[in-house]
Amino acid sequence: MIRECEDHGYFRAEACPFCGDEGKFIMSDFEVEKIGRTLAGILRHGKYGVEIDSQGYADIRDVLAKVKEKNPRMKWLRTKHLEALITTDPKGRYEISGNSIRATYGHTIELDLDLDNEGIPEELFYPASEEEAELLMESGIRPTDRSMVHLSLGFKDAYRAGSVRMDDPVVLVIDTGLCIEEGYDIGRAAKTVFLCREVPADAIMVAEPEDYDFEEEDERW
Repeated sequence: MIRECEDHGYFRAEACPFCGDEGKFIMSDFEVEKIGRTLAGILRHGKYGVEIDSQGYADIRDVLAKVKEKNPRMKWLRTKHLEALITTDPKGRYEISGNSIRATYGHTIELDLDLDNEGIPEELFYPASEEEAELLMESGIRPTDRSMVHLSLGFKDAYRAGSVRMDDPVVLVIDTGLCIEEGYDIGRAAKTVFLCREVPADAIMVAEPEDYDFEEEDERW
């Protein structure tokens, strides 16, 4: 659930992680999931007729009205509830700027996102099945069900993402310098997610788990 501490703001837990205060109840897990699904439909997939600009932003009032329309029992919903959901999301899936809101990644609609290209790590990661891995290392990675290729910051980030749709995914490591050198810019979309139009085959290798520090990665979660 989401609660609000008077001193430390919104949090997702039984008590504030900073002071232990129980805080004020904001939303249940069920409500968070329902709202999140509708936000994804609007901001990632362009559903329900809400106007979205080239950067993926929509007017937060239009989004709020549509979320309430699609969830009739949530007439109580206000902008602060969207803010609470977004600021406590550990994956950083959405962001608010002024009176606008957008999804940071996961789009199936074509956009022209202005992403942060500074400080891109030397390596990023991508999950695949064994069969997919062989094909991708021959032909490169191109978007399938999304408008851009989604790359993960760490080995375990990619493994977690891949585990949603397959058992024991193979994790591929991407040489970002080579990728950028060949004209495929990479931008940071969220804390552990990066986007690229395409990844060339010669920038892809199979990642070996023993080469990575999982304890350091776990500190981000």
